Amino acid sequence: MSTHAPADEPARTAGRPSAGPPRSPSTPPSCTVDLSLPDAGAAYWEAAAETFDDEPDHGLRDRAVRAAWAARLRSWLPAGPVDLLDLGCGTGSLALLAAEQGHRVTGVDRSPRMIERARAKLAGRGAVLLTGDAAEPPVGERRFGAVLVRHVLWALPDPAAALRRWAGLLRPGGRLVLVEGRWGEADPIGLTAAELDVLVRPLAARVELADLSGDPALWGKEVHDERYALIADLAAPVCASVPDAS
Repeated sequence: MSTHAPADEPARTAGRPSAGPPRSPSTPPSCTVDLSLPDAGAAYWEAAAETFDDEPDHGLRDRAVRAAWAARLRSWLPAGPVDLLDLGCGTGSLALLAAEQGHRVTGVDRSPRMIERARAKLAGRGAVLLTGDAAEPPVGERRFGAVLVRHVLWALPDPAAALRRWAGLLRPGGRLVLVEGRWGEADPIGLTAAELDVLVRPLAARVELADLSGDPALWGKEVHDERYALIADLAAPVCASVPDAS
């Protein structure tokens, strides 16, 4: 779960981590994304941290928007408190909701200023907030009951590799919650639900898609592009370089 919904104009649609180099030839053609980013490097997000929460679905300052995300998160995450890894956590708005619901939160973001703001929001909650790359989270040998990523995967140079890495950070039976979209109508960017489904299916025993476009309470306005969540329960243990720490 990242906390960053791209806005309608192209300059505000960048995913949280750096877009990085072009995708490798091994990436499925159907998953190729036109990464028309203004500058998705760390400096861009350092500067953006100052006003990042001004967007309704970033700061969740509006009571109705906050309640809408809280309800969705409660339905997507495991019922019992789990160790939750929030990748691309930004200023920590969704991480705070998860902590309020009893989950033990670790958040990762590449921007130190974003992490600073997240620490302020989650002060006293026992959350761990780390500066690092969402594609290679600096969590060592830890494993998690759920991994939440919002509006990050589409901007990574190799989404399939990132998904394998994240699945490898889950305990057996763990859950991936991916909030993504194909934003903009004239010149859309992002991942469609169908493209993401193709990437996730080999890793999962169960996949659920939730349409988010028809719920304006999540965005603080009506939207007409493709926005969705994909919830996947892990199948068998995924072969990864992360040993089980339990």
